[in-house]
Amino acid sequence: MAVIKYASREIVCKIVYYGPGRAGKTTNVKYLFSRIPEQRKSDIISMATKQDRTLFFDFMPVELGSFKNFNTRLQIYTVPGQVVYDSTRKLVLRGADGVVFVADSMKSRLEDNIWSWENMLENLEENNIKLEDVPVVLEYNKRDLDNIIPLEDLDNQLNPDNYPSFPSIATTGEGIIEVFKTIGTEVLKQVKNKLGD
Repeated sequence: MAVIKYASREIVCKIVYYGPGRAGKTTNVKYLFSRIPEQRKSDIISMATKQDRTLFFDFMPVELGSFKNFNTRLQIYTVPGQVVYDSTRKLVLRGADGVVFVADSMKSRLEDNIWSWENMLENLEENNIKLEDVPVVLEYNKRDLDNIIPLEDLDNQLNPDNYPSFPSIATTGEGIIEVFKTIGTEVLKQVKNKLGD
């Protein structure tokens, strides 16, 4: 849920990148971080575990401007993908205003994607967040590799509710900005609706 800071005249929104381990969440966030002007972003913070890590940074996007004399600050998080870090994933998801689910397009990773999607749904519920109340965007990463699942099949398996979905190649940045603009727009639209026009 967006945090309204009256003293600093800011609305702070949290966007979480969720998905299985090695699907490209970290690569997504690092690419986004590299594209944002220095004066508009915080440092990137990495909380590393033995096998995975959680990244965080926040920034004030110029193009979003202000709303009712409040500036908007977006906080961007990744969750660790490994099964043993479920409590961390649940904690990072708490208070999310929007979720980008990063799926690995490799055929060998389909079950990991499905498990991670179901785990996200469970963790949203445990955080008292209803899926229908949170904007979701799906990103089908690694589209440049061999032996990948067709986009239509990924949508059938992971996206029966027809959320916005995009193919991507996180290592080159292909699709990353489009995904982020879509989730950012949807989150801000929801915040404006809650605050009233």
